[in-house]
Amino acid sequence: MLGNQDVTAFVATTAPLSAKQFYGETLGLRLVEETPYALVFEAGRTVLRVQIVLEFTPHPFTAVGWRVADIADTVEQLAAKGVVCERFEMLRQDSSGIWVSPNGDRVAWFKDPDGNLISLAQSA
Repeated sequence: MLGNQDVTAFVATTAPLSAKQFYGETLGLRLVEETPYALVFEAGRTVLRVQIVLEFTPHPFTAVGWRVADIADTVEQLAAKGVVCERFEMLRQDSSGIWVSPNGDRVAWFKDPDGNLISLAQSA
């Protein structure tokens, strides 16, 4: 039923100006709509709605993620824009913050201005 339908992803922000800059300029998503309630971006065929809220406590786990062809290159490009990968004590991450999972997938995490945890993943 929904297997062939496009997905809309949601994250929250209490700072829409910072979120607009981060998702639009830093991550390179195209802003397609801006209302008092949400910033709407396109990421490939996925719509990302950044909901504007008064209060928000970010989840301690990944909120949204991207599959990328070359994670090392993507992390390097983001680092050049000031994005810092998160470090987790329980994971062995390389100097760039990339972890290799047991099946060989490579994963890195970073946060948006509101503390939403975002992941990048490259399949093995």
